[in-house]
Amino acid sequence: MLAPEAGAERFGFVTLEQFLQKLPAELKILHDGGNGAGMLRWVEPSELEDPTPYLLDGEFILTAGLPFLGEGGSAVKADAYVQRLVGAGVGALGFGLEPYFDAVPEAVVEACRRHNLTLVEFPKTVPFAAIGLEFSQLLESDNARVFRQLADTNRQLMRAVLSARPEHELLAALVQRVPVWALLVGADGRVRARAAGGNGAGTAVELSALQPLLKRLLAGSGPRVEMEQLGESGSTVVFGHPLRSTRDANLGALVLGSNGPLTPAQNSVVSSVVGLLELLVRQRTSGSLAPSQLATALLLHPDSVASGGTKHVNSLKDLLAQSMSSTRSAPLRVVQGVKADTAGPAGESPVRELLQWRRMFDTKLVEITDYGFAAITRLKVDEALLAETEELGWRLVIGDATEFQGLASAYRRVTSLRARVQATGRSARVDEVTWSVAGLLGREAGTMLAARLLDPVLGQEDPERRAGQLAVLRTWLGENGSWDATAKAMGLHRNSVRRQINALAELLDTDLNQAQVRAELWFALQYVDETPSPAAPGAVGPAAAVGPAGATNLAPGSSDSHSR
Repeated sequence: MLAPEAGAERFGFVTLEQFLQKLPAELKILHDGGNGAGMLRWVEPSELEDPTPYLLDGEFILTAGLPFLGEGGSAVKADAYVQRLVGAGVGALGFGLEPYFDAVPEAVVEACRRHNLTLVEFPKTVPFAAIGLEFSQLLESDNARVFRQLADTNRQLMRAVLSARPEHELLAALVQRVPVWALLVGADGRVRARAAGGNGAGTAVELSALQPLLKRLLAGSGPRVEMEQLGESGSTVVFGHPLRSTRDANLGALVLGSNGPLTPAQNSVVSSVVGLLELLVRQRTSGSLAPSQLATALLLHPDSVASGGTKHVNSLKDLLAQSMSSTRSAPLRVVQGVKADTAGPAGESPVRELLQWRRMFDTKLVEITDYGFAAITRLKVDEALLAETEELGWRLVIGDATEFQGLASAYRRVTSLRARVQATGRSARVDEVTWSVAGLLGREAGTMLAARLLDPVLGQEDPERRAGQLAVLRTWLGENGSWDATAKAMGLHRNSVRRQINALAELLDTDLNQAQVRAELWFALQYVDETPSPAAPGAVGPAAAVGPAGATNLAPGSSDSHSR
């Protein structure tokens, strides 16, 4: 990206014209050297007869005329003085009136005209200190403006890189900042992206006219700039930058056309774009080759995981390990991510999200899906990583450790829990789930099921009657509908059990002879919160009520633990 050092040639300069406009109106320009657009580096007061050994290019020299006092104040001395200043690259000479002179000596004026050095007369009311302070403030303001421009450009280039079409967006950002047209050409010589320029930069010339330039770009080696002068409007100067791999192979080229040479700041923008394009092309072509090799092998030979020979499977394991910065024998995990209900809208850039998950899970194997994302990682996904992900508004389904051949099964196990995570808004780990219907259902969904199916019973005002009916129903279902076994377990007469079950069937408005109805009621009862209560006449068992979501006393998948 653009750094302050990248624009160093721009920093420390303001133009002579900008500086003179900021100075008091009392000054007089005795000779205009025509260099108002020239850059000033500093303002330097000096009364030396020869200050040039201490000067830098582009300085504004201030003098009160001491070098011109006495017998030496001749035209010859003035001419030699001005000639030395011009030879040292001085931008202008400021002559301050008083205490030595009431007017600028004519010999100095003639010398400045002869050597075309801008000469400015300052009255005694304008001290040299004020002139230096004004320049410092103007310089600081200019530097701040350049820093803002660099920051804006950096942000625009980063947004382009993370967009869905990074090459096209990078070229669009480039021509907004620099008066050029731009072509991105692949290693095969074909145009991959283009952008027309503004500010008179026009559109790119025909590709055939660029063939000599492209031939040099794609045949050479090392960082370089190749140039052509076509003389067409918007293409007076055409220059190209090769896009190189880390081994200096040519992967393409960026070709630009303009009406003239670029400023140092504009060249800095071009250099940054070239660097970003190289990164994109390297990632796509000569970066980590393992993911593309792995994908190609599995696409062409989808059954090779199960039926391939040992050598082939080991080769696939090696490619998988390289894609995750892991080893062949390291355990793998499948992770799926879904947006929480409270999270904001999905990000605009899938590339941005892809890079985010690749970084967080340290893997190149990430898929952006309609529900969120899926990834294969070597990480255990500890609580710190889980918390970081949840802070971003995501919930995870974290798979259990598996091997290469078990990835498909691991993916199916993770997928089976995704609906539960979406419904509850809570992350889940496969290895912490009880693999039963009740366990997969989860506490929140189980509590909702209990409240819906058992509402006529749970809604009764008499807690003793409610507890007795739930106890009879739980025992009867646990004894597979056996009247005698239920009566024995509860210490009741079988006719009393039959009467209470028939009453429950009528209260619940359901047919308890159906196996599905019995199964649903059994699972619903696992999510009823049990608390001890004194026995009531005609009923045996504890009082019961549906507990709040996530607060049941019975763990999912457990059965009734009370002895009858």
